[in-house]
Amino acid sequence: MSKEIKKKFITGDILRDSVRGAFIKLNPRYMIKNPVMFVVETGFFITLLLSFSPGLFGDEGTNLRIYNVMVAAILFITLLFANFAEAVAEG
Repeated sequence: MSKEIKKKFITGDILRDSVRGAFIKLNPRYMIKNPVMFVVETGFFITLLLSFSPGLFGDEGTNLRIYNVMVAAILFITLLFANFAEAVAEG
């Protein structure tokens, strides 16, 4: 009988490098190569700006600051997950 070698798809080294790579890939110079994620990153920065100044574009509704913070958080999580998945695939 031959011994079967079990290989892990995600090792600790790949996971560590992927988490680090997810944050490194937030650089706009890298993101411009992927237009869809660059638009998401641009949207994140706009909503982050609107979180601090909700009336910047003339909106005067209530609770805009809370809404903008929630949208910015969702966009940031989307960016990190996409970059993490790409880094794992490269690893």
